[in-house]
Parts: sequence; structure tokens; C-alpha cells
Amino acid sequence: MSKTETWAVEPEYAGLRIDLAINRKFGQISRTLAQEMLKTGEIKVGSQLVKPGLKVKGGEKVEITFRPEEVEPEIKATTLDFPILFEDRYMIAVNKPAGLVVHPGAGKEKTTVVSALLGHTKLSPIGAPTRPGVVHRLDKDTSGVMILAKTRDVHRKLAEAFAGHELEKEYLAIIQGHIVNRKGRIEVAIERDKIHRKRMKATSADKGRMAISNFEVIEYLKGATLVKVKILTGRTHQIRVHMAFTGHPLLGDVTYGGKRLEKKAEHFLHSHRLALKHPVTGKDLEFIAPMPDRFAHMLTQLRQEAPADSN
Repeated sequence: MSKTETWAVEPEYAGLRIDLAINRKFGQISRTLAQEMLKTGEIKVGSQLVKPGLKVKGGEKVEITFRPEEVEPEIKATTLDFPILFEDRYMIAVNKPAGLVVHPGAGKEKTTVVSALLGHTKLSPIGAPTRPGVVHRLDKDTSGVMILAKTRDVHRKLAEAFAGHELEKEYLAIIQGHIVNRKGRIEVAIERDKIHRKRMKATSADKGRMAISNFEVIEYLKGATLVKVKILTGRTHQIRVHMAFTGHPLLGDVTYGGKRLEKKAEHFLHSHRLALKHPVTGKDLEFIAPMPDRFAHMLTQLRQEAPADSN
């Protein structure tokens, strides 16, 4: 069942495009989805249809008709049972485990990254009540480094750093097959699949948002390849879509053509490293998340099966 909500745009969103402002306020609505909803009239400003490029000034009344899959419950604090990599009065960096969602979504999960952190510390009110402190996200089955803001000012600064590509994001991925090029750059636009709404797909530049990924082969394995991927943009499912586009989907990623290897259809993608300047002190920060056991065990298994001359 859909739900309509009226949002009075807060001053901190002034100067942003309406699609970006909506994405930051309502994290479950991506910019691409916001653009679609603006076109269909599911999002209106002052009861009027507007274009995604409209810049908000603050104070506008935005009417949003949430689709059933975007309606979310309130968040209640839960137990924190994953590692904290860094924490100060301004922000917190954690090593998110695979299988845990960042915040409640269509599945109505009660245990999330946000719920666990709310039981440990205060988070920025931006994005509240269901996405406080969230400036970027990882897919449910993606593990690794994730940072959240504790104050409004730091939330805005971190969001600007992510939007302006002022940081380095490096992932480890196990992909199907042996990719021929040891290094490569993938520049392919991405848009939401209009039929399967939880999926994204590669598309032409005039239809989607451009996404850029640089990859490098670390090791050839038995029927698979361990690659390092640096993303220069932060599109939804970017690495998953890009690797599938090359014909080498993530191992276990059945959503994008990968083979199911275990009882659970989980892919092998790990946010290994994130480097940025501290939004307040300006100090260079580097967060590295150790490889999770499941990922390491799969590598060990594939190395044992690989021929001696495959590396």
C-alpha cells in the first residue's frame, strides 16, 4: 500500500537539485528513482510538477507518494556486534558484515547497521527517522568499510565529499571466469530496470547516469578471478552491474547472472579500503576492513582447486 508524505525542505538542503535533496532525505529513493517519480507526478513541489534539475531554496512543500517498496518502519536500537574501525565525536567507521542491511527497506528488517549504531552512539538527525547518519550505503551482501556521521555539519561535509568524489573507495571482488585484461576501465551508464525494480542495468549515456570503475586482476583462481576495483562514481549496484557487463558477474550474484555456489545466494564483494580527509580536522584518514571469513574461505577453496600455472 502506498503512502503520501509532505516534506518541508529544511535549510540544509538549500541549493541542491530536487532529485539529490530527495535522495539525501529519503535514502531509499535513489536519484534515478526520484527523477522517474518527478516525471510521473509521484513527487510534486507545491502541488506542481517540476523537473529533476530544480534547485530547492528551503521551505518548499514536497509531496511524495511512496511506492509500497519504499515505505519504511521506525528504527529501534539493537545490539552492536560488528567491528568499529574508527570513532570520534564527529563520525564513525565500521566493518559492515555481509547479510546485514544498512537501514530498513522493503524487507522490513529490524536489525540493521543503523539500529546497531543507535544502541551505541548518537547519529546525525539528517535522514531520520530511518536513515540517521547515513551518507553512503553498501548492498546487504556486501561487507566492509562504511562511515556514518554524528552531526549535521559533518553529515553535509561527508555527503559533499562522496558526491564530489573527494575520497578513494577500493573493493575486492571474486568474479566468475578469467577476465582477459589484467587492468581495465569501465565507463558504462546505469539505470534502474523498469521491469525488475530492485535491479539496475547497463544502458546508454543518454538514458542513465554515467558510472566509472577501474579494475585490476590480483589473482586467477579455479574458474574465477580475484580483482581489485576502484570506483570513481557511486551508483547503485555499480560494481555488480559493471562486472556483469564484462561477462564476468560476481561469484554468487544470481541477480546479475552469477552462479549460485552455496545455499544462500550471496555475492563476493568486500569494501576493503576507504580513504578521505577528516571533514573537521582535515587529517588524512584510511580505513581498511579485514577480509571476512566467508570471503577468505572461498579464496582458499578456489586456490586449492586451481592448476599450479593459473596465477
